[in-house]
Amino acid sequence: MKAAVAAPRPVQRKSLGKRMRDNWQLYVLLLVPVVITIIYKYGPMYGIQIAFRNYNPGLGINGSPWVGWKWFERFFRAPNFDRMLWNTIKLSVFGLLWGFPVPILMSLMLNQLRFKRLKRTVQTVIYAPHFISTMVICGMLRIFLSPSGGLINLIAGTQIDFLTEASAFRTIYIASGIWQEAGWGTIIYLATLSSIDPALYEAASIDGASVFQRILHIDIPCLLPMIILQLIMSASGIMNVGFEKAYLLQTDLNKATSDIIAIYVYEQGIVSARYELGTAVGLFNTAINIVLLLIVNRVAKKYGEVNFV
Repeated sequence: MKAAVAAPRPVQRKSLGKRMRDNWQLYVLLLVPVVITIIYKYGPMYGIQIAFRNYNPGLGINGSPWVGWKWFERFFRAPNFDRMLWNTIKLSVFGLLWGFPVPILMSLMLNQLRFKRLKRTVQTVIYAPHFISTMVICGMLRIFLSPSGGLINLIAGTQIDFLTEASAFRTIYIASGIWQEAGWGTIIYLATLSSIDPALYEAASIDGASVFQRILHIDIPCLLPMIILQLIMSASGIMNVGFEKAYLLQTDLNKATSDIIAIYVYEQGIVSARYELGTAVGLFNTAINIVLLLIVNRVAKKYGEVNFV
């Protein structure tokens, strides 16, 4: 007769205090980034209330009178509010639609290179634009697009001042952004592809799979979680269009498409010293970004079975 097997004893979970005493070195290391995050990320949130006050530096934040939604209403009633909002959304959405797939395609192509020296050379060339400052990029664009001696006009045989064309601003902004950041964006995808088991490629080759089939059935499924994560992160910054490039490329003749919320915040909050209005607009942008982040994460969880937030 078989002896009865005793049921396994449930594992008792250690209390937080016990875990902290046992691993105090790790918690000390964790303390540094936590403190920095609280000081530099959560601490400044105290100033958000400026958006709801008639701020007076002499009276301080708490001493300034409370005005509620006054500055939000002023922003919504601004004569160019609709134009700024739609220009900001269009620049972000079009930039995401055109720019997001490029690093993925480039990483898939680079992953197929078998000559390591050539692969490293190509990676160096496409990474380089990321390290060029926005100021220099805008200077290069002004030279290339100049109506007198600009490279684009010399090739096309024209004398068009593209930076004064409102219809050309979005194309210039988005294309230059793709050129500058697409190569840098391949790093995280190449790192993901390098972790794929080579045995999968060998088995696929033995079964007669073509290069395209290996990309379709091995590379892309392995990249999918990272693609969704990057999409969520990109969608959470839809309203955060880069101020520097838009401001440096803006002219009086292209304001119809280059006038964005970030420039309005600079003009009102910094130039005109209306700190309350600038804070209110920034808080509005943050609220929109949080809503978009939650929506995209919900969609990714429902259809992609991937959830990060």
